[in-house]
Amino acid sequence: MTDPLGRLADWIDEAGRRGAPEPEAMALATATPTGIPSVRVVLCRGVDARGIRFFTNYESRKGLELSRNPHAAACFFWPILDAQVRVEGRVERLTPAESDAYFDQRPRGHRVSALASAQSRPIESMEWLRARSRQIAAEYEGRDVHRPDFWGGYLLSATAVEVWTRGADRLHERIRFERRGGAWDSIRLSP
Repeated sequence: MTDPLGRLADWIDEAGRRGAPEPEAMALATATPTGIPSVRVVLCRGVDARGIRFFTNYESRKGLELSRNPHAAACFFWPILDAQVRVEGRVERLTPAESDAYFDQRPRGHRVSALASAQSRPIESMEWLRARSRQIAAEYEGRDVHRPDFWGGYLLSATAVEVWTRGADRLHERIRFERRGGAWDSIRLSP
């Protein structure tokens, strides 16, 4: 194997074919400038030779942490495949055009929710949030819901990728890839 991101994309597809729920779900870790970590599960919305893409509210906790410390790590795990992939690297915002293209193909309710939610900030109650969502849906009745400026995509540019597969008697296979220029160097790790 010489292309760990290609393997990642293949495993996402294979896990989906085998019926894994949310095969594109990944744990995304960010940190404050002083190194205090936080992790949450988000959906990977694309893998290519550069890295992995995800989308969120720029003013959420993860968005604010990424604006101050643009490094992150992600972990995918599929029990159905006995496989895991870890990705580390620098994060940058996608272009507005890339974010618009993704936002415009989302279901209408998801677009309304992006406008309604001040992600990561306190709210009065779920009923208040649902009422806000209904209000925004009514305001946009018969009109397109476009991407707000505070919402968009990120690219986690992979500098390191670790591929793990379960082995008998806990002798798991681990291969760590590090990007050197335009190529990947690999090293096998003990489990």
